[in-house]
Amino acid sequence: MIRIAIFLVVAVVAGCSARPLGDTPTRAAIAESSLPPMKGFASTRPSAPRQSNANIAADFLSLHFELESGRSLPVFTRFEGPITVRVTGKPPASLEPDLRRLLDRLRQEAGLQIRQVQGNSASITIQAVSRAEIRRALPQAACFVVPNVSSIEEFRRKRRSADTNWSTLREREKMAIFLPYDSTPQEIRDCLHEELAQALGPLNDLYRLSNSVFNDDNVHTVLTGFDMLILRTAYAPEIYSGMTKAEVATELPDILSRINPDGNRLSAQAIAPTPRTWIDSVQIVLGPGAGTSERRNAAQSAAATAQQLGWQDHRRAFGYYMLGRMTQLDDAELAQQYYASALSYLRRSPGTELHQAYIVTQTAAYAVSRDEGSEALRQIEPYLDVAARSENAALLATLMLLKAEALDQTGQSDAARTVRLDSVGWARYGFGTDWAVRAKMQEIASLNPQNRRNGQSNG
Repeated sequence: MIRIAIFLVVAVVAGCSARPLGDTPTRAAIAESSLPPMKGFASTRPSAPRQSNANIAADFLSLHFELESGRSLPVFTRFEGPITVRVTGKPPASLEPDLRRLLDRLRQEAGLQIRQVQGNSASITIQAVSRAEIRRALPQAACFVVPNVSSIEEFRRKRRSADTNWSTLREREKMAIFLPYDSTPQEIRDCLHEELAQALGPLNDLYRLSNSVFNDDNVHTVLTGFDMLILRTAYAPEIYSGMTKAEVATELPDILSRINPDGNRLSAQAIAPTPRTWIDSVQIVLGPGAGTSERRNAAQSAAATAQQLGWQDHRRAFGYYMLGRMTQLDDAELAQQYYASALSYLRRSPGTELHQAYIVTQTAAYAVSRDEGSEALRQIEPYLDVAARSENAALLATLMLLKAEALDQTGQSDAARTVRLDSVGWARYGFGTDWAVRAKMQEIASLNPQNRRNGQSNG
């Protein structure tokens, strides 16, 4: 899976940074610390899909019969029979508990027969390697999944062979996932969710999906209720490896009626395809290698395309969000206008609260920088639970640190200290090393003009 980094306030980056080579699905270490302990999410609260079954069926076909490059796949593939998972390499301490939680969810929510095993073989091997090793294998990937290999060394030997070509696959029997052990706990978990889901099911990403990790906008970072429904559908007994797109399409209405009856009561919505020109512009903005002017021009092109096509959904908002990010260093007030436009579209689109939370990190940061603590608190408060429900520790920590500065500005110093201290555990999961956590704290503290006047830092 391809995951393009667009995260958070003032250049927070997580995830993959650009499209990898070929059709390989990709997604773009904690030392002893004097900081409070790292926090983790104990429970998952996924939201049920809000689409009609007709739309979900169309999404299912696009996800399973196309690759990210646009190439079509001739047949449906999945694992047939129970699925085993093993971990090799140098897994960090956070990987095992995150994997156990994910496997529990896959069994309970998607109905999969999947379990972790020890030993020398498994259906899916998760190898924890260094980021440098991943870059040597696929220079633009942060993590990725490959068929018919079980180690990164084997992938290097077979990378140009038919064995690792998704379009020649007829059944899934052996997969390998390569994760970076020297990244943040959240990035490793996000890679785990996306690459394991793609080892099991969809190989494509669709920008039109607002409630899925199968989307290159990197908004959702753990498997959603929609994603679990897609996986449950993929392992329904009516379909199996080797079926054509037409054969699978015939079975989907009955499958979805059985496992998602609420979807039958919703009206189908017209599907607005995402043109390649828009996708290419987005990848220039968010990927590596482009200069500032090229990125700004690409953001303007994406926004213009969305306007010409009359989009009213999260993709229209995304163009304004990118323009805001491209503009805010040179013209902060104009950037706020772009963010306001993005929020106006999102607030008319159900199920986009998480998208809104990302933009609020920008607008609340601006309010803090103007010493408008009450306004920042008004913006931040509704989205703290959104970040927690989405299990996004980096986003949650950022919102909490902004809240702490806003509380200081409104004379609530004791509450500010409590919130700031509470944020650190989430920041350690989201940003990783002590220096990264402290840098984020100092970065947000520096937005507060009171700190600048007093020469203070809360890092």
